[in-house]
Formats: sequence, structure tokens, C-alpha cells
Amino acid sequence: MDSKRIDWNEVWKDTLETQLKLNKNVDCSTIWHSEENARRFWKMFQDEKAKAITEKRIEDMKLSSYSRVLDIGSGPGTLTIPIAQRVAHITAVEPSDGMMSVMRDNIKEYGVENIDLLHKDWEAVDVESDLSAPYDVVFASYSLGMKDIRTSVQKMVDASSKYIYLYWFAGETSWDMHSRKLWPSLHGCEYQPAPKCNVLYNVLYDMGIYPNVNVFPFEHVHRYVTFEEAVKDFKSYYNIASDTQETILRDYLKGVLEADNEDLIQRGWSTRVKVWWEKTN
Repeated sequence: MDSKRIDWNEVWKDTLETQLKLNKNVDCSTIWHSEENARRFWKMFQDEKAKAITEKRIEDMKLSSYSRVLDIGSGPGTLTIPIAQRVAHITAVEPSDGMMSVMRDNIKEYGVENIDLLHKDWEAVDVESDLSAPYDVVFASYSLGMKDIRTSVQKMVDASSKYIYLYWFAGETSWDMHSRKLWPSLHGCEYQPAPKCNVLYNVLYDMGIYPNVNVFPFEHVHRYVTFEEAVKDFKSYYNIASDTQETILRDYLKGVLEADNEDLIQRGWSTRVKVWWEKTN
């Protein structure tokens, strides 16, 4: 096969569309319309270990007190809030209602005043009319569930004057593994994971972008006070709609949740990549 004939943007788009079709509309933003899910996500990154990882990621970006930053798919402010405390300005773009609500609460709690919020899907954003570009640093942290990834990346390039950082996944993640095992029983079809960094890299290569790539392992922990709290959380991830499906999920969770003092935890792991480059023209 002649690799030059492969349209990697179409590979990305087809994989994502197949995922949304087979996975019953479980996409990057649907889960996070729930404010409860968004608050749980924020809380997951507030322990000391998670904060240290966040701090390392921020330190690895080329930021200064004069920087203007664009965070695409900012979630509840996991990176936006701490970055705002060390740069001149940051604009956060977030499509999900729940995430945006928690972000607004966090801005008030932390008393930061140099954040602009744009409650919009990145693919619907117009750089000229919706943003105050250019930005010194543009980044998208695990928020690349965009159907036309080539156009989306080009828009990031257009919004940047210096650096672009993309964070994504390599290989099977822990949630891919769990979904691969559960999906046939829950929904009667195979699970389709999202496109991974190999497709992303080839899209960038075809765009004439030859980025730096850093690969690293990552572990996260979902923590629950009760088993019922865990069931409620995972029902949204696995699109549970019937009592039969919930029984299957409950039986599965009993085998994967671990006791940790008085809590229950579910450990997740993945191999992740930081893809970044400096804009040269």
C-alpha cells in the first residue's frame, strides 16, 4: 500500500464516527454535560500526586508572566486555573455545560481575574470573531475528539504566534480495555476506541508539521465513598439504560474496584503523548 495515498484525516474522521455510532453517542463532551461528573473529574486531580503531575506539565510548557494562552477543551479548569496564576492572560474554550459551570465556580473560588471563557465547541469557533488571537501558547489537553482534526489543528496554528501543544493517547487505555470487555454484553456490538496518536502524527506530517513527541505512562485513580456512587458514575460512561445492563455493570465493578481504607478505588492507566512544536511562520 502506498502510504502517500492514505488520507489520515479521513482515517481519524471515520474511526471517530464509527466510535460514536457503535458506542451510542458516548463522546468527549456528552459525559461532561453533567455537573456532578464534572465536579468528580475536578476532584480526581486535586490530591497531592495529581497536583504534582499537573505542575510538571505546566513547567514543561514554554510559559512566562507575559504569556497569553489558549486552552482548548479546558474542562473544569484543571490546567486553566494554575496557569492563570502565572501568565498574563488565558482564554478557556469548553463545550460542556457541566465543565463550564464548575470552571466558573473555580474561578470565583481561586479569585483569578485574567481568564476569558468561551462556551463553545472548538470546531464551531471562529478565530477572528470569537478569540483575541494570537496567543503565545495554544494547547489541547486530551480534548481532541474533533471529527475534522486537520481543520481543527490548522485553526490552532492560526490562533498561535509561537507554540502548540497537543496531549493524546497511545495504544489501548484502561477504559478501552474495560469497554472492550463490557460493550458486547451491554450493547450487543464490539467496542470501537477513538483514534490514537499514530493517526494524529500522520495528519500533522501531511500538514508539513514535524513535531516533538514525548511518550509517558500515566495512572489515575477514581475514588468513591460507596459502591452505589461508583455504579452511578460508570453508568454514564457505559451508556446504561436498562436494569439488565446495570446488573452486568454491577457484577463487573465488583471485580475491578479495590478497597482503599474506607473508600473504593478503580485504577486506570494509559500511555500518553505530548506532541508539540514551535510555529515558524
